[in-house]
Amino acid sequence: MNGENKEMPFLQHLGELRTCLVRSAIAIALCSAVTLFFSTELFIFLKRPIDLHFAGAQLIGTGPSEAFVAKLKLGLAAGFLLALPALFYELWKFILPGLHDHERKLAIPFISAATVFFLIGVFFCYLVVIPFAFVFFADEFMSVGLTPQIRMSEYLSFIVTLTLVFGVMFEMPLLAYVLARFGLITEQWLRDKFRYAVVIIFIVAAILTPPDVVTQLMLAFPLTGLYGLCIVVARYAAKADTGDLNAWKDVGSKTPSGSN
Repeated sequence: MNGENKEMPFLQHLGELRTCLVRSAIAIALCSAVTLFFSTELFIFLKRPIDLHFAGAQLIGTGPSEAFVAKLKLGLAAGFLLALPALFYELWKFILPGLHDHERKLAIPFISAATVFFLIGVFFCYLVVIPFAFVFFADEFMSVGLTPQIRMSEYLSFIVTLTLVFGVMFEMPLLAYVLARFGLITEQWLRDKFRYAVVIIFIVAAILTPPDVVTQLMLAFPLTGLYGLCIVVARYAAKADTGDLNAWKDVGSKTPSGSN
């Protein structure tokens, strides 16, 4: 009986995870069905950085179906972004059993903050990192006297992968808040691990970005700043948790005790 009591919650948790993943996949599929109709406009939008900042570059196609496949992948990536609120809602439902009753009302702030942080990371990459990187890459081509001809599929893969990586990485403050509320990390722990975190950040940046120093640094520096923000967030989460605990103690002290 003890074994069943230990296994059932775990199996139910796995079942809930599977349900969340299935619903998330359906949300992405439905949103992608919408964004596919705008894949041409999306391609023109994503083509702007290379037109404006990569001097002399020309996008080329090397296969008969390359444009079609690239637009499909682009529609899928845009569908993922459009489905972000639904995806974060499913994530919220998954962690909901571990929250206190008074914390379950934070669904809308959690979903909103997660979506906003992700989109900030995406647009920071698109508006700041990619133009800076393209200027650097263009100068390197000019230094060796070559005219850049870039495959369309490789270009879109570079843009989409890099923007999604920045979106995920910009979720660090929100993740720090959740972990701090669960008591898994503290402000002091983050301070003590800062030097190790910087090393890990640069390693992660080297793994997740293309093999060039510029984009690696353009990811590593913001992540280091976000780590500092995580320290502030963890401090706030600890104070909020202490305030909630004191509030519950006050409520308990005012509750009339029952007769023995």
